[in-house]
Amino acid sequence: MSYLVPLPVVIPLLAAALTLVLARYPVAQRLVSITALSTTLGVAVVLLVQASREGPLVVYVGGWPAPVGIVLVADQLSALMLVVSAAVTLCVLLYSIGEGRGDGSESTPVTIYHPTYLVLTAGVTNAFLSGDLFNLFVGFEMLLAASYVLITLSGTGVRIRGGTTYVVVSLLSSLIFLSAIGLIYGATGTLNLAQLAGRLDALPAELRLVLHLMLLLAFGIKAAVFPLSAWLPDSYPTAPAPVTAVFAGLLTKVGVYAIIRTETLLFPGGQVDDLLLVVALLTMVIGILGAVAQSDIKRLLSFTLLSHIGYMIFGVALTSLAGLSGAIFYVVHHITVQTTLFLATGLVERRGGTTNLDRLGGLARVAPLLGILFLVPALNLAGIPPFSGFLGKLGLLQAGVAQGGALPWLLVIGGTLTSLLTLYATMKVWNLAFWRAPRLADPHTPAGLPPIMVGATLALVALGIGLTVVAGPLYQLSGDAAEDLRQRTPYVEAVFPVGTP
Repeated sequence: MSYLVPLPVVIPLLAAALTLVLARYPVAQRLVSITALSTTLGVAVVLLVQASREGPLVVYVGGWPAPVGIVLVADQLSALMLVVSAAVTLCVLLYSIGEGRGDGSESTPVTIYHPTYLVLTAGVTNAFLSGDLFNLFVGFEMLLAASYVLITLSGTGVRIRGGTTYVVVSLLSSLIFLSAIGLIYGATGTLNLAQLAGRLDALPAELRLVLHLMLLLAFGIKAAVFPLSAWLPDSYPTAPAPVTAVFAGLLTKVGVYAIIRTETLLFPGGQVDDLLLVVALLTMVIGILGAVAQSDIKRLLSFTLLSHIGYMIFGVALTSLAGLSGAIFYVVHHITVQTTLFLATGLVERRGGTTNLDRLGGLARVAPLLGILFLVPALNLAGIPPFSGFLGKLGLLQAGVAQGGALPWLLVIGGTLTSLLTLYATMKVWNLAFWRAPRLADPHTPAGLPPIMVGATLALVALGIGLTVVAGPLYQLSGDAAEDLRQRTPYVEAVFPVGTP
């Protein structure tokens, strides 16, 4: 099944080229995009099954063996990320198509949207599959170049300003990452991740620490961990609803994925565990305090996004099997739930005319289904039993208690407090926008919501509930992936079956 490994990258890229050619045929564009992402999802599921049964699947691009050529590797972690990202991008695409139909325009979203969105998808999948540091950089640049276009769609002043901040910060992150790549190649003579797993260990401790911190700085900006996260609440909320949803759900998780690879494959041993624990605690607490202070739903959710990145970094920093398993499970949960909430917020804006809580009210009466579409993922995000958010947080908190020590216990307390404040913040939205007396901002807002938009959001709500139903097998899969990451041997031996040169 190794021949399937490049397809999650190749299919969206070919579809992007085809949709660009079909720019004057919006119906054909939509058909190509839906087919491409559906096929990508099917391939990702097959890869996950095979990686779970047989171990990592490897493809040497162009037939050049490692470390000469670029390597694509689908292990359990990357395959799991492929499945959830493909499901999310497909649902968001359907949502955006429904938005266009609801606006009564066959050309909405604009024709450039489909090829750009598909390039973004290819960049995400390439980052997950990359077995080479420079190819990982290429994946980041693909998704960032596409995101520059998507975040500024329609060209309003607010979006241009938000996009400018996003571009500047992203370029800074890319510059740091590229500098780290140059230094690592100069020090080791390779950029292949499996080969670096052995060669980095031989470097002087001080040099390893510098290279380690440079990578964490670059990936920390992309993941939006504190104090590298100030750009996100000013950038994401300005984009169209489907763009904000896919950004919030996926782009920061690519940074988290890169941090997981860095801490397990490249620099194991816990050199910076205490630093990461402090960063995780600050990200959790400061992020959720920012959310509580917001009166706009998009900004409030942007701050909860920042806050819950802290849970993932917490699990990675523990370095234990339980902590890493919890982090992987929580990444899958959070991609799904955070995307769902932003899609539901787009429906709120469409139905109520605004996302400002001071001007909303009564939505539960005029749009009860919309109320359910927001309430279920909100409770899930807050960690209310028996949802997957509760199970993920419980696993992380138990891992922190088992680890012991002052910092892990502070993280346990901070994680519990963050969960309670998340419940407060999301219920504030529910009470003000849905439950209190009607005060709709625009009395002329259409009473109905486009069925495709509602259906796509409902599908992600169902997926979030499904994660709860299959939490046992999913947690087992996360544990198996974490065990492979900690051992490193399955990954290295899959890339170099006859021994690392």
